[in-house]
Amino acid sequence: MLRTALAGLRAHKLRFLLTAVAITLGVGFISGTFVLTDTMDKGVAKTFARSADKVDFAVLPDDDAEKGLSADMLSRVRAVPGVTDVHGMVKGDAALVGKDGKAVGDFPTVGMSVPSGKLLRYELDKGRPPSGGAETVLDTELAKREGYAVGDMVTVLDEKNRPHRFTVVGLVDFGIDREAGFRGGVGFDPATAKSMTGERTYEEIDVAGGNRAAIEAAVQASARAGGAGDSGDAGGAASGRVYSGAELGTKLAKAAGADTKIIRTGLLIFGLVAMLVSALVIYNTFAILIAQRMREMALLRCVGATRRQIFGGVVVESVVVGLVGSLLGLVAGVGLGAGALVGIRQLDPGLAPAGPSGTSLAPRTIMIGLAVGVIVTVVSALLPARAATRVAPVAALRSELEPGSGRFRLGVPRTVIAVLLGIAGLVIGAAGSLAMPKGEAAMFVVALAGGVFFLAVIAAMPALVRPLGRFAGAAPARLGGVPGRLAVANAQRAPRRTATTTIALTVGVGLMSLFAVVAASGKATATHKLEEQFPVEFQIQTQDFEGTVPRALAATLRERPEVADVIELHRQTKAAGKDEGVSAVTTSALGTIVKPEMTEGSLDAAQKPGTAMVDANTAKTLGLAVGKTVQVRSVHGTVPVKIAAIYAPGAGLDGIVVPESDFTRYFGARDPATIYVNTHDDVAASDARRAVESAAQPYPAAKVISSAEFKESMTKAVDMVLMIFGGLLGLAIVIALFGIANTLTLSVVERTRESALLRALGLTKRQLRRMLSVEALVMAVIGAVTGVVLGVVFGWAATNAMASDSVFSLPYLQVVAFVVLAGLAGTAAAVMPARRAARTSIVESLSHD
Repeated sequence: MLRTALAGLRAHKLRFLLTAVAITLGVGFISGTFVLTDTMDKGVAKTFARSADKVDFAVLPDDDAEKGLSADMLSRVRAVPGVTDVHGMVKGDAALVGKDGKAVGDFPTVGMSVPSGKLLRYELDKGRPPSGGAETVLDTELAKREGYAVGDMVTVLDEKNRPHRFTVVGLVDFGIDREAGFRGGVGFDPATAKSMTGERTYEEIDVAGGNRAAIEAAVQASARAGGAGDSGDAGGAASGRVYSGAELGTKLAKAAGADTKIIRTGLLIFGLVAMLVSALVIYNTFAILIAQRMREMALLRCVGATRRQIFGGVVVESVVVGLVGSLLGLVAGVGLGAGALVGIRQLDPGLAPAGPSGTSLAPRTIMIGLAVGVIVTVVSALLPARAATRVAPVAALRSELEPGSGRFRLGVPRTVIAVLLGIAGLVIGAAGSLAMPKGEAAMFVVALAGGVFFLAVIAAMPALVRPLGRFAGAAPARLGGVPGRLAVANAQRAPRRTATTTIALTVGVGLMSLFAVVAASGKATATHKLEEQFPVEFQIQTQDFEGTVPRALAATLRERPEVADVIELHRQTKAAGKDEGVSAVTTSALGTIVKPEMTEGSLDAAQKPGTAMVDANTAKTLGLAVGKTVQVRSVHGTVPVKIAAIYAPGAGLDGIVVPESDFTRYFGARDPATIYVNTHDDVAASDARRAVESAAQPYPAAKVISSAEFKESMTKAVDMVLMIFGGLLGLAIVIALFGIANTLTLSVVERTRESALLRALGLTKRQLRRMLSVEALVMAVIGAVTGVVLGVVFGWAATNAMASDSVFSLPYLQVVAFVVLAGLAGTAAAVMPARRAARTSIVESLSHD
């Protein structure tokens, strides 16, 4: 039987090559994921190991609190015998000002201490380390982007947004620091870094020389003493833990490599989707092959083959196909991983080593790829193999109808299973979408409901093929003439086969539709919230969203003829309750431009002296209600403030809001945290932007945000995510289309005499090709329409489960495009099978047995 199975494989190379393609794509995706993430991990580990080699010992905070190490600890470590050098790493915000006079980027650049000598862990690309209070080094990529070079003068803002001038003496690769790599880094000597960032403690203490025991003793002594030193803040510093250079490298690499775990998990999910679709394609292929070889199996039974031998022969075929497909998939995976690395290096060269030796193919990847490919193939072939054992020897003596053709009945057990799964899916989905509290847990419940309901669709799909076929084939049957009507009938005649073929496409299109609905609803929800949070055209605030902008800017804006409204939002942090902030907004804007939705009390009541209004979330957290009093810590002492109203979150406000006059009385005259600006309706958008930017030009830390531009950037971000998901899910659709091509190819062989008879009765080659193309079109549309319906329904449920104020949006054009593209792709998948059918000789086909 083994020789017979292998001979069958050699005799039907094309059939099994097409089967292997599905498993090749699935395994290629999974192995490519491991190649990509393993290489990224390898690059990160090498980078950090090279950096940590320059450090003999390092002291890091030993808890998860946001505390640094004290100056006292630094002094004690420096005094340890044998220690030749110590560097206290300082890191905080220090915004670089670009050549346009504004702080660069959406977030402030990271101010860092850069030592000289052995403990310089960063790669110096040009120049030298900074020395003294007038020198700085810039991140190489940041300098390139902003057009700065060694020798240039630059302006950097300190913690209070005061400008300072520095000479650039070097360009540094801060690649081992992920935050600096994202935001851009500006380096100073340790003393200057401390004064610029306002940091009083150290993130890390690097040590050259000394011994571990003595350093640990110094660290413990500092912790016992309170560790204040010259920082003056004993309670604001953490105790430390000592690491060797090798341990530091491992720790930092592990921390920096954590993102690859997320990437790996996400990609593997898409890989598993691809393998699920591959399994459906393989199952369908083997089912058709067994049906076509019914007489062959019966003859083998006649000459003495047992049921076990027949079953073993089919399993051997599946093992060979799975092994060949998996080996090809590993090769494809290396290529996919290497291609992805090229794109990753463009974003962050530090994540992966360059060069031909950079790609990492671990033994684990090979084992997982081969195991997954072979197991999925064998499991997918088990049911067809079992069906092969039921072929009676007498079947060799008679001509059978095409298995699966004729009138199909779902059967009582299958009907019951489909109904129960469908009801369960709907009930679970309703619970997650409508009954449960909104959030992550509800979305997981909806995802479970989608999986359960999808099982119901798989069970019921054969019974749905004929009605869906009539729907999908209505236009082709009417417009395509005899070939069109024959194609629709062919798509409906084997419901099991068509169902298995189309369900693979349903998976891909359904998931893409789901993501499209969630993305469109996310954009609609964000737009709705944006209109609440941005009740005006422009918003001006600092990069870190925590500082203040000068009051003089508000005065300048009010003098501009283009400006209609200027609203100041003031905020005092940790002024009430459990460190809640207190805010105030320009009195004239309340109720006219800034319109909070009152759930209890009234806006007028909350504008009386000594009162306040609070958002519903803060009220719940602090246990506040209308009529209750909250204690506000003012510059003159604690002041009782009566809660007069509760408002719904939004409208650009949050927390406790007091009247503007009360805020000034409590905290004195303060710069606003945010300035909102409206321009006159007759001012062009470009002129409005220019006017606001001009007014803000003298203040480097003031960032002007346009609500329209913010909305556009947000939309682009969502579209980018959708495009990535679409690309990944596209693999499942490609595999499903291979399944359609495979089914048609095998069907052409199966229907050789039928096609020849149609040709003999007058059907031309072109009409025969059209018939097969329309058949593929109908199958593709059945799968796509089913997927779109499932995707839209569960997309609505997922959107409703996200948040109570989610806005559902159906992307009609995208949904229609999915169906149209699936139909076109299905038609394209029929090209090769149709050409093969048209080339077959009529006489030879009619004599075929």
